[in-house]
Amino acid sequence: MSARQEQQPNPDPVDEDGVFKALASPTRRRLLDLLKDHARTTGDLCDRFPQLDRCTVMQHLRVLEAAGLVIAQRKGRERWNHLDPLPIKHIHDRWIGEYASAAVGMLATLRTELEGGTPDRTAGGTAR
Repeated sequence: MSARQEQQPNPDPVDEDGVFKALASPTRRRLLDLLKDHARTTGDLCDRFPQLDRCTVMQHLRVLEAAGLVIAQRKGRERWNHLDPLPIKHIHDRWIGEYASAAVGMLATLRTELEGGTPDRTAGGTAR
């Protein structure tokens, strides 16, 4: 078998680096917040950023689109932007969920120890 045939297709099509890059900008996070409840036209989004020119807003939208966080759809002369939350869910499941569950487990253990009267180990092993 050749190396090409041995390679498995990537089951995870999310570009994590692209998503993290897109989420790194406060402006792009604000754009996503505006798209959270419903789709908006590019003109509407530009109106909500009076400090930025239209070209700059479009550049931010292109980064979000390249990361798969925004889906743009043309309807007549308007460009409608829709949030695609799946890449964010992927990041949560891959990175945040694992670490959060470990932290929750530690908090549950701490609670059990505190409620059960287990000696405090932070003060040299003596109970207070």
